[in-house]
Amino acid sequence: MKNHKFLLFVLVLTFGLFLAACGSSDEGEESDAGAEGTEEGTSGEGEATASDDYSIAMVTDIGGVDDKSFNQSAWEGITAWGEVNGLSQGNGFDYAQSSDKADYMPNLTRFVRDEYDLVYGIGFELKEDIQKAAEQYPDTNFALVDDVVEADNAVGITFSEHQGSFLVGVAAAMKTTTDKIGFVGGVDSPLIKKFESGFIAGAKSVNPDIEVDVQYAESFADAAKGKLIATNMYDSGVDVIYHASGATGNGVFNQAKDIKQNDPEREIWVIGVDRDQHEEGAIGDHNVTLTSMVKRVDVAVQDVANRGMLGEFPGGETLEYGIEDDAIVAATTNEEAMTEDIITAIEDYTKQILNGEIEVPHTEEELTTFLESL
Repeated sequence: MKNHKFLLFVLVLTFGLFLAACGSSDEGEESDAGAEGTEEGTSGEGEATASDDYSIAMVTDIGGVDDKSFNQSAWEGITAWGEVNGLSQGNGFDYAQSSDKADYMPNLTRFVRDEYDLVYGIGFELKEDIQKAAEQYPDTNFALVDDVVEADNAVGITFSEHQGSFLVGVAAAMKTTTDKIGFVGGVDSPLIKKFESGFIAGAKSVNPDIEVDVQYAESFADAAKGKLIATNMYDSGVDVIYHASGATGNGVFNQAKDIKQNDPEREIWVIGVDRDQHEEGAIGDHNVTLTSMVKRVDVAVQDVANRGMLGEFPGGETLEYGIEDDAIVAATTNEEAMTEDIITAIEDYTKQILNGEIEVPHTEEELTTFLESL
């Protein structure tokens, strides 16, 4: 009897080893791919290959996918991610354009219905709809760019915009010849207040007496309103305008270029936002883009997509990308305008921010306290 039991044990063990050997080839390859993805994929721009059929999509805010700013940067990141992973638009990644706030939920629902693994909402204006979608569709993962969302199947992607705005504020204060600079915001909100507060803090750190004209268009998609605000600012003596207004900022660029075309000798500048907007400032042999506060939305969306592909989606978390991640930078593309002294000053202030010597304000209250300390 004991011999029969021993024989049965040997047969079971042998069969188990046989099955393990049959499965080891595929499982080993998957494990190796996952290890490579972890090494490269978490950088935001590397390739992650743990899943061959992972798909992602994004829903724009009303600024549109070609707003030359925030949405466009996100789409460029998603497109780059798709190309690295051998995918194409409509076959692994896609986007839906929103022309009105009422489009947000139908666009999100469409991608859920099409069984996309990860759906991004681009901009804080989608917060309510992303929250609702995450609760209604627990089997789909969601990501909200620029705000917090509370759900186990969703992640909030945020940035240290106030730090980057501080740095371009330094550039504006060093470049102005009138000691008058301007800020054009899209919608007056806590997010855009981060841009405004950081910008003013940076400029006044260079020159406490500098004047900063602040105006809001109350839209991220009204280029005509942006042009009108810029016209009034430039007419009042402002010579550098920083915009944080999405497609509304196209009007700021248009007005600056009109002025430059009519008076090539006049010093007039725009500071771009979200992506390097150097090309938007080109006018003949000149360029009115002083610098841009580059917010690497493309890096962030790729990073989250890679984590999801590797089965490591950070659901329930809020991620923040900043200077230390190379996700917030002041562009130096305009080499003629961004002189060595400006770049050196930005580098010095960057070090002070990173080592904690400077705590950049991101609200009006913190800005007031900051300015009192100058």
